[in-house]
Amino acid sequence: MKILVVGKGGREHALVRALAESPGAPELFCFPGSDAILEIARPVPADGLESLVGWMKANAIDLCVAGEESYLVKNEGLANLCEQAGIPCWGPHKQSAQLEASKEFAKQFLFRHKIPTAAVTVVDTIEEARAAINGVYPTVLKFDGLAAGKGVAVCPDEASAEEFLKEVLVERRFGEGRLLVEECLTGPEVSIFAAVVDDGFLIFTPARDYKRIGEGDAGPNTGGMGAVASRRLIDVHLLETIERDIVSPTVLGLRHDGLPYRGFLYFGLMLTPQGPKVIEYNCRFGDPECQAVMPLVSGDLAGFCLAGAKGELAPELIRFSEGWSVCVILASAGYPESSHSGDRISGLDFVDGARVYHAGTRKTCEGDWETNGGRVLAVVAGAESREEAVSRAHAATDLVTFPGSQRRRDIGIMHFE
Repeated sequence: MKILVVGKGGREHALVRALAESPGAPELFCFPGSDAILEIARPVPADGLESLVGWMKANAIDLCVAGEESYLVKNEGLANLCEQAGIPCWGPHKQSAQLEASKEFAKQFLFRHKIPTAAVTVVDTIEEARAAINGVYPTVLKFDGLAAGKGVAVCPDEASAEEFLKEVLVERRFGEGRLLVEECLTGPEVSIFAAVVDDGFLIFTPARDYKRIGEGDAGPNTGGMGAVASRRLIDVHLLETIERDIVSPTVLGLRHDGLPYRGFLYFGLMLTPQGPKVIEYNCRFGDPECQAVMPLVSGDLAGFCLAGAKGELAPELIRFSEGWSVCVILASAGYPESSHSGDRISGLDFVDGARVYHAGTRKTCEGDWETNGGRVLAVVAGAESREEAVSRAHAATDLVTFPGSQRRRDIGIMHFE
């Protein structure tokens, strides 16, 4: 089987490794990839979506796996172009990926299908935003479009709200787009992932990520500083409620609205006192949750994704460990406001009993690894108990160093104390 994975980050590195471990030793390709991914998969000489799909067709690729969200909504859309070329794609069509690309679209979908979520007001100007906030804090502000996980701010007071409003609506940090002023929900968060195939779905291992840069959830939001995953993360009865009230109505809603969906669907949920509510959808696996979840999946992931892309949900092809997995992110100096590249990474060869996924690295001419982005590495370890998984993950992370390295030492600990 020939598989091409689209993307270049730590999530795609985790997906490529999991696919490579599938029976049958699939032949793997990547676009655009990274130096770490290229140690497992071969690069594709393409300069955009159309040339990429043309290359896949010419080289008889059996399956395209969409890792990175931007390609799903870019130009005509990756899955749409694959369908036109007759190539099975594990990832939704462009019109369906608006669930992630537009938070306003997602809210309208949630309200239309009576799926629990926060109340919202959509605004165009800073004056409208101030009126919608109406002095009520904390408030949640969300840029409507894609923003690499940084377009959301939970503002505890007027000063922080004004700062974010200026960035989004005046300076246009994320480009043109509207703003959502949302009710601030309270409670623990959980990430639910489902493999969706038309009107069927399979829920993967739940996870919880840590968004803020500092320990104790201090400082600005990031793309994610770590994650913990386990089938035991939430109560089985709560998972049944989530499936009944959120996952199933979402899948039925997609079918009702004529939105084709074959691929991973992420549900970011808040477990409020009134029950679970949807914070956001992502039309692919989460990052860094993917790095925590993938080591808990065994069996034939490649065969599962190929069957799904062809319209068959085949849960018998994969299995889920009942243990725990903990992912600790190492970020570069300056992150999340900026990032630092060119810092030499030491200690990777000393890591044993843990997986290291590369997110923002590159290889030097001498064959050494150095930083090349904000989130640099994800160090992941598993065990039967959460406490042991935490201990192994942090011990392995201690071995890896580079100048200016940032990490949280409460990953897998906070929220469980």
